[in-house]
Amino acid sequence: MAVLAHPDDECLGVGGTLAKYASEGVDVFLLTATRGDKGRYRGYTRADPQHPGATELARIREKELQAAAALLGVRDVSLLNYYDQHLDEVRAGEAVAAIVDHLRRIQPDVVVTFGPDGAYGHPDHIAISQFTTAAIVAAANPAFAAGSNGPPETHAVSKLYYLAWSESAWKAYQAAFRKLVSTVDGVERQAVPWQEWAITTDIDTRKFWPTVLKAISCHESQVAVYEGLKQLGPADHEALWGRQTFYRAFSTVNGGRRMEADLFEGIRK
Repeated sequence: MAVLAHPDDECLGVGGTLAKYASEGVDVFLLTATRGDKGRYRGYTRADPQHPGATELARIREKELQAAAALLGVRDVSLLNYYDQHLDEVRAGEAVAAIVDHLRRIQPDVVVTFGPDGAYGHPDHIAISQFTTAAIVAAANPAFAAGSNGPPETHAVSKLYYLAWSESAWKAYQAAFRKLVSTVDGVERQAVPWQEWAITTDIDTRKFWPTVLKAISCHESQVAVYEGLKQLGPADHEALWGRQTFYRAFSTVNGGRRMEADLFEGIRK
């Protein structure tokens, strides 16, 4: 189960990983916190007359999300219906309870989300990381009551992973897109790659970069952001999507400093 902030996070963040495990018969689920309603539309800002407005953009981006997820092999997509760029303002108890409902319903063995740094300091990414981490603890606690319609039984996730992009991955991203920054309260937050020694898990997704590229193309409303991808050759795309790395935040089934090559290590029989 991937718990992420926006439509297109599933492709750009963990697309190769989702496609790999779906192809192996793993039931893959996606929970997205917002519909990306505050984003640009084909490069146009919200102030431009050619922008369809937040409500229509949310509808467009949800449709794009469903199409991309289907290409990746995701079994089920759910949304939390929070406003884009305001996720960090949601009451923690409310957001945690909402995620707990989904964890108890789906009962995933493995959960992936953003790291505490939000990849490049994006407040929505940081918020979903914090909410998801708290929800995993709460979902296993019989004393924690989630939403009124949520399943009552508890569920203990076996492994939690944070996205942990290496320096080589960040260089590939910034060559394809732009300098990855987030300006918050007037302060520019720039992406800082994880040290290679801190990465616990390295997933080979080279077979799936064409699938990821097709899934990204589903996000047509964001086409201006991805324009640089058209200029790249197969080797560049493999560099972008052929290896996905994670930090194992916790595991109840394995440990140690040996590099993992499988998110299900310790779980698979």
